[in-house]
Amino acid sequence: MTRGDIFVISAPSGSGKTTICRALLSRVEGLSLSVSCTTRERKPGERDGVDYYFVDEEKFGNMLDSNEFLETASVYGRRYGTSRSAVEAIVSKGLDAVLEIDVQGGASVKAAVPGAVRIGILPPDGETLRARLTARDRDSRQEIEKRLAAARLEIRELGNYDYLVVNDDLETAVRKVEWIVRARRLRRERTMDAIDRILGKKGEERDGSSNG
Repeated sequence: MTRGDIFVISAPSGSGKTTICRALLSRVEGLSLSVSCTTRERKPGERDGVDYYFVDEEKFGNMLDSNEFLETASVYGRRYGTSRSAVEAIVSKGLDAVLEIDVQGGASVKAAVPGAVRIGILPPDGETLRARLTARDRDSRQEIEKRLAAARLEIRELGNYDYLVVNDDLETAVRKVEWIVRARRLRRERTMDAIDRILGKKGEERDGSSNG
């Protein structure tokens, strides 16, 4: 069975990453979201095992010591980590894993799995990002400035990603990310099983064993 791909989706806070990921998962078959572990407090409406696995510092530390994470990151004083075994369970079934993580984690995944596909989501401009963060009405003015400063650093790192999508219109941005995923599935490496099925027992000819 052909293994699935790992799609890393990263964006500065307020760029629409979570909304795009949810839309992508509802539209594209064969995708599975890898749920991260975090030490931060659960927000109203969040569900353990669905939005995150909420763990305390001690458990997170034990998992880290046991090399259970594919990547970890520290964001605003809280720790996040992607389970190595959870991602492996997805891709070994031929499904594609979606990792909704920050650029720090994205760099770690790319180092550990060079074939991982990184997609960066960008806001149209700085003022739009500020307006989106303000409209959420979740953070203080000081916190918004802190997030904007972090966003500038993250945007520089996103320049190293494989694909970049500007979220100036949500529907358009979702379609572009969907195109990336579907196009990656048409790569030669993902379609060799189809060739084997067509050729049947003559599949060895594809490997150059035939003189014809």
